[in-house]
Amino acid sequence: MKSTWPGAATRYLALRLAPGEDLRAALQEAFSNEREHAGFVVACVGSLTKVSLRPAGRDAPLSLEVTLEIVSLSGTFSEHGPHLHIAVSDSRGSMLGGHLLEGSIVRTTAEVILGLAPVHFRRKVDPRTGYPELVFE
Repeated sequence: MKSTWPGAATRYLALRLAPGEDLRAALQEAFSNEREHAGFVVACVGSLTKVSLRPAGRDAPLSLEVTLEIVSLSGTFSEHGPHLHIAVSDSRGSMLGGHLLEGSIVRTTAEVILGLAPVHFRRKVDPRTGYPELVFE
């Protein structure tokens, strides 16, 4: 069954995070202060002094303390918490990405636009993957 929501009902929240803020924690806090139960990242630009992420196929977190540009941030927010993926690049242009974890610290700024939707995002275990996957109602 396909579910939809009217785009006109979506609200947007623009944020500018300051140096030293934890990217994931700040976004989760901003979302939890809103009335909606579903959100998503529309856009993000900025830089980090430290990134903490979990790359694909790896159980342990990977943390790097080096100047990094945020190339991409995408994901969803729900009452079950965020599911965020980040891609960053270093001064040579080498890229790294994975699940964004707490401990990713803003360097100069992180400008983020969140979409807030009048639906409910929930996570239910999908027997095909074995993981709690997104369902919206």
